[in-house]
Amino acid sequence: MKLLRVAAATLNQTPLDWDGNRTRILQAIAEARAEGVSVLCLPELCISGYGCEDAFLAPGTQAMALQVLEEILPHARGLLVSVGLPLFHHKALYNACALIADGKLCGFVCKRSLAGDGIHYEPRWFKPWPAGARATIPLFGQDVPLGDLFFDCAGVRIGFEICEDAWVAQRRGAELALTGVDLILNPSASHFAFGKQEVRRRLVLEGSRAFGVSYVYANLLGNEAGRAIYDGDALIATAGKVIAQAQRFSFADYALVSGVIDVDLTRVLHSSLNSSQPRVESAPGECVSVEFEFPPVAAFPPDSGSAEWERSTTLKEEEFARAIALGLFDYCRKSRSRGFVVSLSGGADSAAVACLVALMVRFSVRELGLDGFAEKFAHMEGLSRLISERELTGALLTTAYQATGNSSTVTRDAAARVARALGATHLEFDVEPLVSGYVSAIESALGRKLDWQRDDLALQNIQARVRAPSVWLLANLNSALLLSTSNRSEAAVGYATMDGDTAGGLSPIAGIDKAFLRHFLLWLEKSGPQALDPIPELAAVNVQAPTAELRPPAATQTDEADLMPYEVLDAIERAAIRDKRSPREVLSLIRVQFAQYSKDDLWLWLDRFFRLWSRNQWKRERYAPSFHVDDESLDPKTWCRFPILSGGFDRELRELRSALSQEKP
Repeated sequence: MKLLRVAAATLNQTPLDWDGNRTRILQAIAEARAEGVSVLCLPELCISGYGCEDAFLAPGTQAMALQVLEEILPHARGLLVSVGLPLFHHKALYNACALIADGKLCGFVCKRSLAGDGIHYEPRWFKPWPAGARATIPLFGQDVPLGDLFFDCAGVRIGFEICEDAWVAQRRGAELALTGVDLILNPSASHFAFGKQEVRRRLVLEGSRAFGVSYVYANLLGNEAGRAIYDGDALIATAGKVIAQAQRFSFADYALVSGVIDVDLTRVLHSSLNSSQPRVESAPGECVSVEFEFPPVAAFPPDSGSAEWERSTTLKEEEFARAIALGLFDYCRKSRSRGFVVSLSGGADSAAVACLVALMVRFSVRELGLDGFAEKFAHMEGLSRLISERELTGALLTTAYQATGNSSTVTRDAAARVARALGATHLEFDVEPLVSGYVSAIESALGRKLDWQRDDLALQNIQARVRAPSVWLLANLNSALLLSTSNRSEAAVGYATMDGDTAGGLSPIAGIDKAFLRHFLLWLEKSGPQALDPIPELAAVNVQAPTAELRPPAATQTDEADLMPYEVLDAIERAAIRDKRSPREVLSLIRVQFAQYSKDDLWLWLDRFFRLWSRNQWKRERYAPSFHVDDESLDPKTWCRFPILSGGFDRELRELRSALSQEKP
């Protein structure tokens, strides 16, 4: 047996945080050495951070990344370590991984397949490395190999698939398998999305099986740059079996997962495959010989067990709770904000946002302890003196119920109950005098009275807008983050008051549809995340029909009466926006899916959706940054682009209406 201990480290990095990123890299290297690891894989672009955006193109960024690489080298003695960084060569920038052996730089492998869809924008900054190309780059007083390489380290062959290289049809690993590679390292920056972990797992497992190798996959961790959340997924597989995996959504600076692989075993298994047809010759310069001595390693049982919540029947709810909690945690501490402010209306959206902040405290304290939590928020004085999760929540979360003349005791009481259950610092104040003041000023200027028959929308919006200055003031007084409370369903049709309920510096639930959000709150009320208590006080919110509560009580306003049933809205949005279907195609789908509704109702709602969607792109352009959680995001800055001015599907809707009018009853 030829046994090696290999490891993957997940790192919570920050773009351009050179000292912090280096510190976390060195901490992971030190822990790997202490555990007897020989080969350590670190995430993609971990030196600079993955989310540097256009700063990647700055020569200063590129130079600093190389400087930090040089500083890392002496700390990597006794190990083989891969680190990622941007690398400039021949008037082009590449996404590169450096292999360090016993403190010496051995070479760079450059990414061939760039991620350029969805929230990824790599082709804007990087060039794909041409397949089969190899060169050298003068660096640190030596000519360093660069390009499509693999490394022969004391008879163990190591190759790279860098993130997207493993997600394309023509995987780099297939070529590496022909060269007799024993170990593939995959340094990645793969953002969290619902269900994505299972896809990653299949890629790793199938890569290790089909290529006859051991496979080490290392991902980023946390909210690195603002929008994307990385779940810290790290996997080690050999011959089609996972032998070690990291716990996802950690609040630690880094996490290390290691396992023992048998190089001889994977060679034997691969040699027995009829489909294996190895290349017996290497292209010139393709293989870089590396001097390294692997220490003896004892056999070690694999540990591929996942956390209990990973096997939950409510995995989406569990992932959502943990992902947003981690996103809020990192956003707050990295921006050096002193907590959060939420305008708590007593409805579902604001209740969900407040609960997610409380979950952030509960999850992180359970992992880090009170002292560890206070250390992460060292910029906030006094946290170390608090002795419970509830006290921490009160210090970090301020909620405010702002009543107008149309507010009800139902929502007031619901807001108070939820805030009290969470331990938030809760305030109540009346903004009706402010509403009346604005209305009176405009009536005087116009020389007429405003009334609900003529001025409905304007009178609704002023109530929502007048609440924003108060909570902004609270946030400014606390040096805190004001959290917007709009959801994705509202964003799709513009059912949100700009500079009202959209006010805020961060929008945690803007990537989530209302139907799921209501389901999530019911789950949180009844059971909640594993190892945490439910929040039964949410019953006061969950029994209500969603309402903006902006019209007089006699109008009995509800969101669904203003718009359409949320389940229909979400189905239309997915078909029209995610799947790019025409109005005619969408109508055909929803007539089957929602046969309980009449043709006239479905047509009304379809027409309303497309017109409101087209009319309100300007609002989506102005929303506060949101977290990306799935492939249905409407964020125009990272996922879903649409013109602010357009024809609004007028012709399509007109032709469809004509066709419907000719249908037989």
